Amino acid sequence: MKKILAFIAALTVALAYLNCTEKVPDFQSYLIPKPDSIEIKRGYSSIKPPFEVVSESNITENLSNYILNNNIFLSYISLNKKSNMVDKQSDKKNTSNNSSKITLQLSKSVDESDESYQLEIGKNSVTIKANSDAGLFYGLQTLIQLTETENKLPQMVISDSPRFEYRGMHLDVSRHFYSVDFIKKQLDMMAYYKLNRFHWHLTDGAGWRMEVKKYPLLTDIAAWRPYKNWKEWYKGDKLYCSKDDENANGGYYTVEQMKDVVEYAAQRNITVIPEIELPSHSEEVLAVYPKFSCTGIPYKSSDFCPGNEKTFEFLQDIFDEVLEIFPSKMIHLGGDEAGKADWKKCPKCLKRMRENNLKDVDELQSYFVSRMGAYLNSKGRTFIGWDEILEGGLAENAVVMSWRGEEGGIKAVKSGHNAIMTPGGYCYFDAYQLEPSTQPEAIGGYLTVEKVYSYNPVPDSLNNEEAKFIMGVQGNVWTEYMPTPKHTEYMIYPRIAALAEVAWSNSENRSWNEFKPRINRHVSLLKEKGVNSCNLNADVLLTQNPDTINNYMVVEMNTDLYPASIYYTIDGSEPTVNSNVYKKPLNITDPTDIKAAVFVNNVIAGNILKKNVSYHKAINKKLTYNCIYSWQYPAGGDKALIDGYFGGFGYGDGRWQGFLKDMDVVIDLGQKTKINRIEGKFMQIIGPWVWMPQEVEVLVSDDGVNYESVAIDKNDIPVEQDGVLFRYFGFKGDAEARFINYKAKHYKGFMFIDEIVVE
Repeated sequence: MKKILAFIAALTVALAYLNCTEKVPDFQSYLIPKPDSIEIKRGYSSIKPPFEVVSESNITENLSNYILNNNIFLSYISLNKKSNMVDKQSDKKNTSNNSSKITLQLSKSVDESDESYQLEIGKNSVTIKANSDAGLFYGLQTLIQLTETENKLPQMVISDSPRFEYRGMHLDVSRHFYSVDFIKKQLDMMAYYKLNRFHWHLTDGAGWRMEVKKYPLLTDIAAWRPYKNWKEWYKGDKLYCSKDDENANGGYYTVEQMKDVVEYAAQRNITVIPEIELPSHSEEVLAVYPKFSCTGIPYKSSDFCPGNEKTFEFLQDIFDEVLEIFPSKMIHLGGDEAGKADWKKCPKCLKRMRENNLKDVDELQSYFVSRMGAYLNSKGRTFIGWDEILEGGLAENAVVMSWRGEEGGIKAVKSGHNAIMTPGGYCYFDAYQLEPSTQPEAIGGYLTVEKVYSYNPVPDSLNNEEAKFIMGVQGNVWTEYMPTPKHTEYMIYPRIAALAEVAWSNSENRSWNEFKPRINRHVSLLKEKGVNSCNLNADVLLTQNPDTINNYMVVEMNTDLYPASIYYTIDGSEPTVNSNVYKKPLNITDPTDIKAAVFVNNVIAGNILKKNVSYHKAINKKLTYNCIYSWQYPAGGDKALIDGYFGGFGYGDGRWQGFLKDMDVVIDLGQKTKINRIEGKFMQIIGPWVWMPQEVEVLVSDDGVNYESVAIDKNDIPVEQDGVLFRYFGFKGDAEARFINYKAKHYKGFMFIDEIVVE
């Protein structure tokens, strides 16, 4: 009997080995972006870098060069055609008995998309099938990620395809100049996350960054500033200087350098799209070539003169050189934020408008952009413009990049034009990503990784046919407050990884809770790769949602960290691992002091949150406006100030109501009520022109006619103070009233308030 049992056991082991029947535990993929499908097979794979790559098809020089120049690949050989390139490679690298084999196959059976791929990982080898080199490349990126994020790989088959054809990242190099090495590093990371469009913002008022042989003053002077950074330039005299000036700061890319970047990007399946700003954001050009402005005087205008025929000759000369360097089908012309004031009084512009039956300067801008677009069309190119190009009429073949919300993209799509979605509320990486007081200076706003991840680039208002005109999505990196490469990376990562999944993965296949473990792994991975990524938020993220039926505040707590736990108290004590563990939302009626913290491995990971929460007495009462709030920032509309929803760190989160004049509102509590607090929270961010009120006055009344002033709270924060600042204004004490008149005196710019709390 013992012999029989021993035989059965041996046979079981042998069959398991021969048939790869080793059962794989539940597999957690840390891939970003998430693939369409992962089929886990029985048994583990023994593959590991470095890899020997064998192609059974002819692949392009771009892909073969990428393989040859990447240290993770030990060797490359084509079974169809051996080239001198392969011979050179064999001199550079040696084969190894410890390497694993990757087989590349071009096959039209994979999927209709050129970027789709199928990756099969066997016990000892890998096969990647795709319709094109682009798909093979992305299969390689997935394999690289797998080997970097997993300790032991199961045998598997991954089938994958992108949601959008355009998956982009924009980088502004005008405000601050970055080296070619830095650009290449970002291209590497873009490829890693399957992004395929690099929007290179080469020109703007702060500096010209592209060598133009025919107009050397653009790089001899317009590329240099006698200031340490953009902020000093912007707050100073906004001058340019000679490249030989001892205080010169800036730089530009030579023709050879730009061609090198284009080639480097192409090897990573990335198209470089240059942006040459027009008709505005051109102070630097018009400082050295003022004859192309309406005034003809240096430092007097930021807009080209569309009435001057020489302007178009000048720009065509520039674009002739641009097109020699950049093979991209699409070229970006800017087209945003033109002042147009000079056009209204320029004789040449007025003449141009008469001759072309243009009714206003908006149509003159459309003429300008359309004419330059037609020139690009004549050269076999199309053009992209920011959504302002819709003003005055949209040029034929124009692609709209929608940045002022989604409205521009929707309008473009409904008129039959392609659109790229890049709304500031989801895609502008110059906003703060953690609590502003803890962060390096930014332009303002507040954009978390989770909010980036929540974006759906196809608006609900579009039907299926219209949705096809949404080409994709792009993250924009505006660098006014990013003077160093390290700071710039900090603002890009990890948010660009979240947007990459938005761009690649199907929306129904995405979940923040499922993404959280992966982005936590990738923050560590980015740092291992030498990328200065921002950390994920280690603090408790608390949200309050009023239940107006049951009259209590629903409090939810969350954290970006994974794995992690949240412990909290409501008795005034500090949270520890022996405190209440947060499992479900809390229902709060009376004022309650909540203290909470995130714990990782039983140790506090971030700061202790201290928050007073209540279902305050003004929620859902009657509110009357004796003023008009801004249509741009209505928040929740006519009940926004007493709806129980509180704003976050950015005025664009839909919770802050904006005013461009004095604020004056009346709250009717419905009956005479005891009150000890009437306060509203305001913010100040002077970069985007947001200031505190000069003062707030609070008045109370029993009958709504006769009011008594109970507080005049004057602002004590300097109007020139930088940063993201918050302050409560109002009344604390003892009062009894039915009606509350809350008045805030406007200073300048925008004045934002989120809620008037009455307790």
